[in-house]
Amino acid sequence: MLAMRTEIDETTLMHELRAIAGIKVKLAEPLARYTSIKIGGPAQYFIEVESETALSRLLSILNGRAVAFCLLGNGSNVLISDDGVEGAVIHLTGDFKRAEWRARVGDVWVEVGAAHAVTNLVRQAARRGYGGLEFAEGIPGTVGGALVMNAGAYGSEFEKVVDMVYAMSRDGSPVELSREAMTFSYRDSHLPQGTVVTRVRLSLQHDESSRLGTTVRELVTRRKSSQPSGHPNSGSMFRNPPGDHAGRLIEAAGLKGRQIGQAQISVKHGNFIVNLGGAKAGDVRQLMQLAQAEVKARFGVALMAEVKMLGKWPALETER
Repeated sequence: MLAMRTEIDETTLMHELRAIAGIKVKLAEPLARYTSIKIGGPAQYFIEVESETALSRLLSILNGRAVAFCLLGNGSNVLISDDGVEGAVIHLTGDFKRAEWRARVGDVWVEVGAAHAVTNLVRQAARRGYGGLEFAEGIPGTVGGALVMNAGAYGSEFEKVVDMVYAMSRDGSPVELSREAMTFSYRDSHLPQGTVVTRVRLSLQHDESSRLGTTVRELVTRRKSSQPSGHPNSGSMFRNPPGDHAGRLIEAAGLKGRQIGQAQISVKHGNFIVNLGGAKAGDVRQLMQLAQAEVKARFGVALMAEVKMLGKWPALETER
């Protein structure tokens, strides 16, 4: 979130926003329906944006009025406060879901919008006979989110296939970053604060579609056998510490199945917290703190959150 003034001239701001072609604005929009864990209070302004032109104008207005904003894609890997989010929550749609493929002699480029679903892109690539994205099968987010957090699995990460990133700065100015100009690390792409990714160009390789299809199906089976299903969740809650796995440590601490309210550390995988129905963000946060405290006490390992915390959060007792 970016810094914002304490008060917003809502009437004037809404007048400016509604004058932008290609956006839809909703006030006090509940965010639970937009998150994979089905938790989250209201957004002060929920803004759906359909084009880069509209996004540039929107960011210029928000920046000029010092209104905080954040991006919300498919709502995975995020936990939104029960009290909601002040400022604007931007949801990309329309043109940002498109993908354009360009086959060349040695490799393939796909230029894909930030709102395009990762799993859908993986399966499109496999059907076309383009390899390199199989590792991302089952990653529930969007391409933009996967790029920002350098999402990965099975020994590979997005940085391995990124060729060019197209984005906007907080004031709506265009930004282009080559792979060489970027700095990736585990679960981070280190983009400047306020950068909004709009499109990503990925470099893939020609391969046999039948072989790729088999690999994708095997990974689908592998994920289903090891990760929880049947209850909403946000994906992995913690980053894996060097040389170990957060899920293994949480399980070894005896926390699988531990429940607060209607939030539960999954009985299938220790690094997932599931919503059994009506769970609150505060319940999930307390379970996260419990896991961190127990793992630290038993094994001396400090677990770092992978899930992004958005919104207004009251201090926990231990933080006061």
